Amino acid sequence: MKIAILTNEYPPHVYGGAGVHVENLTRALVAAGKGEHSVEVLCFGEQNSSSPGLRVTGIDPAFDFGFADERFEKLAGVLLRNVKMLGVLQGADIIHCHTWYTHLAGCLLKELTGAPLILTTHSLEPQRPWKIEQLGAGYKVSSWIEKTAFLSADGVVAVSGAMKNDVEALYGVSPQKVRVIYNGIDAGRYAPDPDREVLAARGIDPERPFVLFVGRVTRQKGIVHLVNAIRHLRPGVGVVLCAGTPDTPEIGREMARGVEQAAKTGDRQIVWIPEFLPEHEVKKLYSLASVFVCPSIYEPFGLINIEAMACGAPVVGAAVGGIPEIVVDGRTGLLVSFTPKSNSDPEPRDPEAYSKSLAEAINRLLDAPQLAREMGQRGRRRVEEIFSWESIAHQTLDFYRDVISEM
Repeated sequence: MKIAILTNEYPPHVYGGAGVHVENLTRALVAAGKGEHSVEVLCFGEQNSSSPGLRVTGIDPAFDFGFADERFEKLAGVLLRNVKMLGVLQGADIIHCHTWYTHLAGCLLKELTGAPLILTTHSLEPQRPWKIEQLGAGYKVSSWIEKTAFLSADGVVAVSGAMKNDVEALYGVSPQKVRVIYNGIDAGRYAPDPDREVLAARGIDPERPFVLFVGRVTRQKGIVHLVNAIRHLRPGVGVVLCAGTPDTPEIGREMARGVEQAAKTGDRQIVWIPEFLPEHEVKKLYSLASVFVCPSIYEPFGLINIEAMACGAPVVGAAVGGIPEIVVDGRTGLLVSFTPKSNSDPEPRDPEAYSKSLAEAINRLLDAPQLAREMGQRGRRRVEEIFSWESIAHQTLDFYRDVISEM
């Protein structure tokens, strides 16, 4: 098969779980094919590389549309890259798109080439209403593109059972077209590495047990609720927030205010690292953390939890989306529930209650270090048994073959 992978993120431009997923999936597909398949990646950027079985081409056309609203300028840049992809891809047996950023190109290439269209659902626009802060009215366009693509797709990969249910409910996709294939991880690359030098390098008190967050400053990741939970944590704890560039200036300011207020509430060290850390550093922080926290209010899968578990960290996670399919409550971590405002707004109906529940779960593990260590060990074993990229690549190739056979 000639497999075309269309994606916004691809190394070196990776800022979220979708980019990590695509990088590892393409590598695993090439390895699983053993020379029988070729993979062509079209991505946003200036990438230009070739290796046996894999060709990567970045799409980065420069054009000034002249929009007064810079949010529309960004949207137009996405659409322009999609159109450019039509001329770059010279045929394929499968077109596999990741996120709405490439869905328009996928739909058009399906018609132009006759190749079946596969979509992987890393998230769904209707469940991320806060994106209107980023895109303005462009959010209506991204939502329309996504809906059109799901109605046109020949197959859908859902990264969790919860996401499969959402795709079918929101877009009316036939259950026969949707297959659950989990995200994965290279358990060789992500493994316990308790090198304490990283603590001094990042200004983290080595004498304090610390709670770790890794993710973007965005409504989806629930970091504001974790920051609000800090005042309820027991004294003497450290909180390390590896939280990079905020989605919008507004949430950036809200985050800064929250951290400033939390720092005044007692004997707790807060270290905010406002950048996307390199893998070798974040693995050490996972390995040294007393508790890893994933407070997301919307999480189709939750790759970050697998990374933490692979490094032996116990997880406190929100009981939303795919997280309960990863974190086994009471065995590899603790799950925290909350009631959303509505079906269209996943924010907690009672934010203060959610923050207190997060703090209670974190304190429970901080106060029982032996239990936390055992959970971390069980989490590592679970990752090794279920979430390998080799298995995921073979499941994906089988899905490709099944879709092609039905055309």
